[in-house]
Amino acid sequence: MGLARSGAASANLLYDLGVKVSVTDNQDNANTRRFLGQLKSKDIQVELGKHSRDFVKGKDIIVISPGVPDQALPVVWAKQENIPIISEIELAWRLCPAQVIAVTGTNGKTTVTTLIGKVLAAAGKRAFTCGNIGRPFCSEVEKMREGDFVALEVSSFQLEYINAFKPKICVLLNLSRNHLDRYKDVADYLAAKKRIFQNQDAGDYAVLNYDDPAIRSLAREARSGVVYFRKEKGLNPNQSAVLSVAGILGINKELVMKVFEGFQGVEHRLEEVLKINGVRFINDSKSTTTEATVWALNNLNGPLILIAGGREKGNDYSQVAELAAGKVKAAIVIGEAKEKIKKAFSGVIATLEAATLEEAVKKAYGLGLPGDCVLFSPMCKSFDMFSDYEDRGRSFKAIVSGLDKVKV
Repeated sequence: MGLARSGAASANLLYDLGVKVSVTDNQDNANTRRFLGQLKSKDIQVELGKHSRDFVKGKDIIVISPGVPDQALPVVWAKQENIPIISEIELAWRLCPAQVIAVTGTNGKTTVTTLIGKVLAAAGKRAFTCGNIGRPFCSEVEKMREGDFVALEVSSFQLEYINAFKPKICVLLNLSRNHLDRYKDVADYLAAKKRIFQNQDAGDYAVLNYDDPAIRSLAREARSGVVYFRKEKGLNPNQSAVLSVAGILGINKELVMKVFEGFQGVEHRLEEVLKINGVRFINDSKSTTTEATVWALNNLNGPLILIAGGREKGNDYSQVAELAAGKVKAAIVIGEAKEKIKKAFSGVIATLEAATLEEAVKKAYGLGLPGDCVLFSPMCKSFDMFSDYEDRGRSFKAIVSGLDKVKV
């Protein structure tokens, strides 16, 4: 259910196992057609641009993509027909011979998952880095062998339909307001997150952020061993979390610190793109929360021009406005959330609107002076204008590269 990255990976894995596979997606656009071309066989039945009840009826199991909400008709029909529904990570888990280290939280998941993968590799272990980070678990699981490791980024959406999923180590980084377009409140969002350790036992580990009260309090619910991490001198919380995982696995701190020293960051997270006529352009498309943008603002110096906006998901933009006062000289807002952001910034930050990301970049460049920084940190989902945050980040980089060529 859903033909994007995880849907195509699930369908191909099941086809390899000899299963009769069908795929349904209510969208029929360039993105779904792209993933349609990635399916391994024309024997995989596909329904695009609609959902029909007969297409769902009689199926043995439904594998749901993370973006599909409970209100979607195929979910409703499947429940009425008592057809089991599982997530893509649950499917891969059932076939996985490797030890899984699963990472979730509102912010920092991609960085921590990437670093865990790099630390495992530096320690001479065969490791796969996948999940919500970009490569679906299902696309990698057939390559895995006993004794391998998986560094798996997991979202709350992916955890909603797990059943037996049981990571050897799970990491819960933090919790803040997010996805309130999908969850009724923060408690409901946390309930989805903590499913990550629901199947663990005394032989497993839950690595929890001691500095986050909501995460620290989960220790009393965990049946696994609990290991806390917290911000330490010389380390940020993400690094402390990785160090805790390494300690559980018996990997020495010196090796981990060498990995930290050589780490260049992840694409689309505070990524330096270009410097044009003294104006720096930073791609932070991975930012889909206000907390992520706060982190970006705290880690950049100099006068800033902020480009933000996208699809609204219940964020509180006022905390960004408070921090940005005096640091952000102007904001340019785009997408469905632009009016809400504009209202939050009113009287604090000079705010302009743009119809497209390209227009926003050009306006920002026009406002920029040598020494300024243009920060693209959306605070929102991408789906109103782009297929995902990676598509959005690549578009930003292409637009900036075009500015460099024409020197507008």
